Amino acid sequence: MNATTRANPFKTSVWIRAGWVALLLYVIYAASRLEITWARFLVGLDNGAKFIGRMLPPNIAQPDSLLKGLTESLEIAILASCLGILISLPVGLLASRNLMPVWATWPARMCIALCRSFHPVIVAILFVKAVGFGALAGILSLMVASVGFIGKLFAEAIEEISLKQVEAVRATGAPFMNVITYGVLPQVFSRFVGFATYQLDSNLRNSTMVGIVGAGGIGGTLFSAFQRFDYDFVCAILLSIIGMIMLGEVLAGWVRAVFLERGKVEQE
Repeated sequence: MNATTRANPFKTSVWIRAGWVALLLYVIYAASRLEITWARFLVGLDNGAKFIGRMLPPNIAQPDSLLKGLTESLEIAILASCLGILISLPVGLLASRNLMPVWATWPARMCIALCRSFHPVIVAILFVKAVGFGALAGILSLMVASVGFIGKLFAEAIEEISLKQVEAVRATGAPFMNVITYGVLPQVFSRFVGFATYQLDSNLRNSTMVGIVGAGGIGGTLFSAFQRFDYDFVCAILLSIIGMIMLGEVLAGWVRAVFLERGKVEQE
């Protein structure tokens, strides 16, 4: 087929063009309903410049409070990730439709969908009302978020495996747990490590947010600094959070590299 007779991959129909026009009209309508104007944007830029000016230079006014908040956020993220991953393993396995019957997959998928339905801050508010202020509410809220994320990805990873290896292990008469250990886990282990490290990184970020509603961590210190109009201390807290997230990203990348390299060596 030459270039003159080749079909145009970007060819659109009348209905697709009408859909784009309808989307554009809706965007304009939504912006007008939400009072999004250019004048308001310019005023926001001016206010933002004044706010940043009050934040600089950063000042660590309360080093003990800052260190305690960062340490608590780190502990919340690690504990919530570990507990969430441990729960996600059986939930994700039960949700995999290529290995489990329908009566097992539907409740597991409903559980995953329920855990993914709400933002961690909303879940943190519920747990603060249930167990009170403090780190426990933050751990429970991020654990729920971890189950929703890791459980879904783990189930999808299991559904994409090759069943030939699973059938080979079953043919030896191995019990179900051995089938999972030798037929399923070797195929999804490297991906699962990637999912787990990403969730830890996500929980590090979210642990700074749930503290704003009283669920422990550096978020409470940040909110208190905002209430006192102590903006130079706010800047110091924000820089500390960025440093913690960057350090977590470096460690997560190192862990992924180590396990992926080990997986390649074992496959060879």
